[in-house]
Amino acid sequence: MKVEIKDNKLYIEIDLQAPTPSSSGKTLVVASTRGNTVTGAVIDGKPVTIGLNAYIKP
Repeated sequence: MKVEIKDNKLYIEIDLQAPTPSSSGKTLVVASTRGNTVTGAVIDGKPVTIGLNAYIKP
């Protein structure tokens, strides 16, 4: 995952994966950080933490 702050906007770039069932089975996950991830992006001297899930409905 690539994270960048530019012009007061947070840009997140993450690789897509083949759709896989979520733990509940209700959706198909196409990108995930698999929990919270501390990034190199910094605001007020503190790192930004991101938890991201991108999914589709079957």
